[in-house]
Amino acid sequence: MRFLSLTSGPLPAAALVVMWSSGFIGARLGTDSANTLTVLMWRFLIVAALVVPAWWLIRRHRHHLTPRDVATQVAVGLLAQSIYLLSSVKSIELGVPAGTTSLVESLQPLVAGALVGPLLKERVSKRQWLGLVLGLIAVAMVIGDGLSLATDRPAWIYAVPFIGMATLTAATLLQRGRGTAVALSDALAIQCCTSTVLFTCLGLASGNARPPGDGNFWWALLWMVFLSTFGGYGFYWLNLNHHTVTRVNSLIYLCPPTTAFWAFLMFGDPLGALAVTGFLISLTAVLLVNRPTKPTPHTTHQDTDATPKSPPPGEDVRAKTPPSPPAGPSCARRSTPG
Repeated sequence: MRFLSLTSGPLPAAALVVMWSSGFIGARLGTDSANTLTVLMWRFLIVAALVVPAWWLIRRHRHHLTPRDVATQVAVGLLAQSIYLLSSVKSIELGVPAGTTSLVESLQPLVAGALVGPLLKERVSKRQWLGLVLGLIAVAMVIGDGLSLATDRPAWIYAVPFIGMATLTAATLLQRGRGTAVALSDALAIQCCTSTVLFTCLGLASGNARPPGDGNFWWALLWMVFLSTFGGYGFYWLNLNHHTVTRVNSLIYLCPPTTAFWAFLMFGDPLGALAVTGFLISLTAVLLVNRPTKPTPHTTHQDTDATPKSPPPGEDVRAKTPPSPPAGPSCARRSTPG
């Protein structure tokens, strides 16, 4: 059943929301014990120690990666992991609430939705735009109830999360626009190794490489490694391989209310009626954006949303997007294995 599918349908979408939201909670846990660079350096050292051996075994049965493939994934890793995480975690360390950081990051769908048309030639319908606007209103309601001016903090720290939002949008467009045939395991391994090298160099150069002896620090690292890194980025690119940019990024609107509810359970942060109302509006917005379009007599095969066909046995499912038109199974086009 497609409803219970682990690669398409509501299950991977719901997993993306939960895993992506866990990153903001993990950042709060981690920065309570250590500097941002210390947290990110050791997070990705653990990730690399787990990913590289498994990736090496898998690579023996895969095709050769071209220099362009590697360069593209390095660039995506810098944008979607390194800079995005550095700005997000640093903003929380500086004092920006986790919910506010999540709210700023949720602006990405509007930015990506505005750019996929002129840059990637993807059609964004009026219904999708309505859903995205409703989602923005919803996340503002969720955070707005508890958001107040903090006179003891400089105003510039609230600009830090916008850097991550911009780089994640750029990474999404780059991943779909370059049209490279790269397996998902290859993409994640290269991106994680890129972040590992960068954060290790920054940690050593800044004198923040030594981890604290606090057990909470290592608990926060395990949280971020398995939930945020493997879960969050894995489900992000898995969903992107089956849906358009606008549809996948619309799910990020559910992360601020999810983060707020999660923080309420873990830290006792207040969760009022306005936040609950915002969550319901956000859910409505996502359902609106992801509702399948009914084909009409004038609708072409490329304009409808259809369930993607499974590749024949023995073929790799590639984390790629062929060039024009951008391939997403929700646009009734299946990626061709390389």
